[in-house]
Amino acid sequence: MRKFNIRKVLDGLTAGSSAQPPPPAPPGPREPEVAETLQAEHFQLCKTVRHGFPYRPSALAFDPVQKILAVGTQIGALRLFGRPGVECHCQHDSGAAVIQLQFLVNEGALVSALADDTLHLWNLRQKRPAILHSLKFCRERVTFCHLPFQSKWLYVGTERGNIHIVNVESFSLSGYVVMWNKAIELSSKSHPGPVVHISDNPMDEGKLLIGFESGTVVLWDLKSKKADYRYTYDEAIHSVAWHHEGKQFICSHSDGTLTTWNVRSPARPVQTITPHGKQLKDGKKPEPCKPILKVEFKTTRAGEPFIILSGGLSYDTVGRRPCLTVMHGKSTAVLEMDYSVVDFLTLCETPYPNDFQEPYAVVVLLEKDLVLIDLAQNGYPIFENPYPLSIHESPVTCCEYFADCPVDLIPALYSVGARQKRQGYSKKEWPISGGNWGLGAQSYPEIIITGHADGSVKFWDASAITLQVLYKLKTSKVFEKPRGKDDRPSTDVVDEDPYAVQMVSWCPESRVLCVAGVSAHVLVCRFSRQEALAEVIPMLEVRLYCEMNDEGSPEGEQAPPLPTPGGSSSPQPFPLQSHPSTSSSSSGGLRDNAPCLKVKTSPLKQPPGFQTELVVQLVWVGGEPPQQITSLAVNSSYGLVVFGNCDGIAVVDYLQKAVLLSLGTADLYGSSDPHRREPRSPRKSRQPSAAGLCDISEGTVTPEDRCKSPTSGSSSTHNSDDEQKVNNFIEKAKMSRKLSLPTDLKPDLDVKDNSFSPSRSSSVASIDREAREAISALHFAETFPRKADSCLGPCLWVGTTLGSVLVLALGLPPGEEQRLLQPVVAVPSGTMLRLKGAVLRMAFLDSTGCLLPPAHLPWREHSIPEEKEEKEKAKKRRPVSVSPSSSQELGESQYAVICSEKQAKVIALPAQSCAYQQNMVETSFVLRGDVVALSASVCLACFCANGHIMTFSLPSLRPLLDVYYLPLTNMRIARTFCFTNNGQALYLVSPTEIQRLTYSQETCENLQEMLGELFTPVETPEAPNRGFFKGLFGGGAQSLDREELFGEAASGKASRSLVQHIPGPGGIEGVKGAASGVVGELARARLALDERGQKLGELEERAAAMLSSADSFSKHAHEMMLKYKDKKWYQF
Repeated sequence: MRKFNIRKVLDGLTAGSSAQPPPPAPPGPREPEVAETLQAEHFQLCKTVRHGFPYRPSALAFDPVQKILAVGTQIGALRLFGRPGVECHCQHDSGAAVIQLQFLVNEGALVSALADDTLHLWNLRQKRPAILHSLKFCRERVTFCHLPFQSKWLYVGTERGNIHIVNVESFSLSGYVVMWNKAIELSSKSHPGPVVHISDNPMDEGKLLIGFESGTVVLWDLKSKKADYRYTYDEAIHSVAWHHEGKQFICSHSDGTLTTWNVRSPARPVQTITPHGKQLKDGKKPEPCKPILKVEFKTTRAGEPFIILSGGLSYDTVGRRPCLTVMHGKSTAVLEMDYSVVDFLTLCETPYPNDFQEPYAVVVLLEKDLVLIDLAQNGYPIFENPYPLSIHESPVTCCEYFADCPVDLIPALYSVGARQKRQGYSKKEWPISGGNWGLGAQSYPEIIITGHADGSVKFWDASAITLQVLYKLKTSKVFEKPRGKDDRPSTDVVDEDPYAVQMVSWCPESRVLCVAGVSAHVLVCRFSRQEALAEVIPMLEVRLYCEMNDEGSPEGEQAPPLPTPGGSSSPQPFPLQSHPSTSSSSSGGLRDNAPCLKVKTSPLKQPPGFQTELVVQLVWVGGEPPQQITSLAVNSSYGLVVFGNCDGIAVVDYLQKAVLLSLGTADLYGSSDPHRREPRSPRKSRQPSAAGLCDISEGTVTPEDRCKSPTSGSSSTHNSDDEQKVNNFIEKAKMSRKLSLPTDLKPDLDVKDNSFSPSRSSSVASIDREAREAISALHFAETFPRKADSCLGPCLWVGTTLGSVLVLALGLPPGEEQRLLQPVVAVPSGTMLRLKGAVLRMAFLDSTGCLLPPAHLPWREHSIPEEKEEKEKAKKRRPVSVSPSSSQELGESQYAVICSEKQAKVIALPAQSCAYQQNMVETSFVLRGDVVALSASVCLACFCANGHIMTFSLPSLRPLLDVYYLPLTNMRIARTFCFTNNGQALYLVSPTEIQRLTYSQETCENLQEMLGELFTPVETPEAPNRGFFKGLFGGGAQSLDREELFGEAASGKASRSLVQHIPGPGGIEGVKGAASGVVGELARARLALDERGQKLGELEERAAAMLSSADSFSKHAHEMMLKYKDKKWYQF
């Protein structure tokens, strides 16, 4: 044909190929028939907020005037907490551990010291804090920092024992240095060790107390540049704390002792105690204890001082939890903690170190928690923590994100969740109360659901970039707990956490929740405000087993029936109802027909909230445990729940408590199976230790059209290589048992195949893998079941890991009463579509491009009987709740949007022709794809394994956004990344933190207003009054002119090779940030004017007093002159 056309052109003929209708071309981008409003300028990617407990914390600081708490981590992160709802996350680019934090109190700035010997000055006067200056120490390791209150000179101790001084305004190094060899005794022959403590005497700023690790403490006179006193103890020092009068200090040591020293008595300590040591008889020294890592010494006006310490327990307390000890007078309280103590701070009424501290609370930073203890109440109760720091209470195993939920949903969840709160908290308000809330521009409700390893499901209110726990559901309460090692029915599937949540499917409108767990169990729950008592929780057992044909390819339409109690392989108009079966063993002693978990048989009291109505469990077959569930969907309008794994699919009617369909994946195809399926060799007994994740991977790895992770090896298709890859993944699975993944989120990142073979059925190497084809996506819809159908009907669309999309037609009885009496029919319609890669997501659009959500029922309280009129309304309301428009009911066309790992297709229905197609990735694969609503339109959002986030218009699949965001560094990101409506997305960035982001330009523009402010203008409290006698005799605090002492004029310049100054990226931004916000700027200006006016008033009063004094002196002088003017010298 082509030669003929060319010959015509050469002959000068006008009837060329361009004049003829083009031959059928593969579908691709073309002019959209639907008006699309989304354009590339509507998209922009940025992080919004981070929630949860800071992962691997290492440092703690508190601003007592601004009431702001800062936490540093071992991965270089910085979290700032103000009042509930005011949080901020920052990150050091180097990723080095934060070893210490120091606030510039009430200045809106923070100094961070990192393990890579850098100091950073953060500007907190802007909503997104930025680094103003950095200082890199080149020749010495930084070990300790101290910034005195209302001082601009930072003392920096090093590993060599020296102390350098940094001007925090210019972030430059002073020439003044305290050298270790001048600080210690000249007769000492050993190095004192690194500096572990620096502080100035509360009553004399010119005296600096320096603690060395070896046990030596030096009181250094800054003016005379020499040591006044040296205090020596045999044990290493961990921390030092002053009494506010500056006459005593206390040291904590590595042998669990506390030594109290008088400043003027360096010979020996005044007191030596071992708080947790056993006091031996005959006056012997107590037994050594564990090191006291930190001690604080706080005084009160009306009572005994507080001595608070961490560590110091005796070595024989095996298994005892970490403790914080509070010593007040003669009483000693030992407060046990759930995790190791990282650091603690005592919150006091005054920021001045030379006044009575009046401590009121202790902030304890634990390894995985943040605790505030009320010191003012008996028993030292803790404050109720208002921050969302309990995300990791049990390891998170899955996440779902719902934006634009029904407005009454959050209040309903909050009301039932409020009853779950514990009692016994302190009655005082949360003391960390700094900052101001942002202006919430987002008015729509958002909910995040997290599933956990202990079987719990948590609901979080995520509206307006905040996070607050609403309600917690414990699914494990439905099951019997194993009493002993011999009574562990479930652990053959997973070694631990048999109740771990693998995925959830939730209908927010009808409040029906479906939870799938790693032990191949599914729970169907409904929301109720009333308490319920279930005599027996209904349970169904489903037998899914994938049995192959004897032939290489299926012949004929009849497939052999499966030995399942819940249905058959061929469609039946009235499928059988599944009844709970009893555990049995075959003649060979193999376990058969036994579920993994045992449901409680005693009456179960279910509190208000989500109450379990049905439990569905897959059973053992022939000595093999059931495969883990890989996909799940629920529909309240149809009353159906469907789930699948690598053996097949099961459709359950949760209203009638019956199994409608239980089919192997191959039997869904009928006679149109495109794969050659041959009988597999006898199954080897799998290792129980890896059964949970291994079985999922076997059903999903290395089909030939799947791509490999960029970090994996060659794309060989030999069986030996495949086995090696599977074994490698099994090892990974063992390491991440608690984080078991659903198949559609791709746990097998390292076992992908780069090639796509169009002739899959002829591939010998993939026969066994294709036989393990898993169900990867499920979607209920009112659409056209078959090609060229003219009427809409309820359907179930099924996607598989080999890129097949199959359709089941559902026959529902008419009317609500008939629905409970007549069976539902589920029949494969014969429709089949093909894509590259595993199918991830499916959705439907009407002819105008609007999203068609699945049908649902509105929620109503089932325990309260309704009147007949209400029932009639409900009957009429059910099919209209989200059913298509009137034009749709007449059979107008629809679009099916299907997203797989490699490509997306838009299928025109009922013609089932491919209207649009987009190959999204070539060398990578899509991990998550969601069809979401944005700006009154719809788009497809995808996250790829190569770190790219992409969006495509619908239905034309035009690329709108393609931004590199983050590489896939672990399976946690793959398991938890999800998109939702209005341009929102999230993922679990660490085991304890959720990172939220937006891909909406509008949200990015409004983000600055939505974020809270950390710094607010606050007056610094007045300094303590010295009193008349102290002022008269000089007994008060002695000030020091540090500028005169440390400035360049007095101390000279520091060595250039010692430090390197690095201007921060927030220099210019800091100036803008400091001036950002009209209200804040006006408040600061007003405060500055008030202070200036007050100072001018004081100056005027002083000038008037001086003038009056001068007049008086002049008058007296004139009188004296007149008196003695005429007298001779001998008359005086």
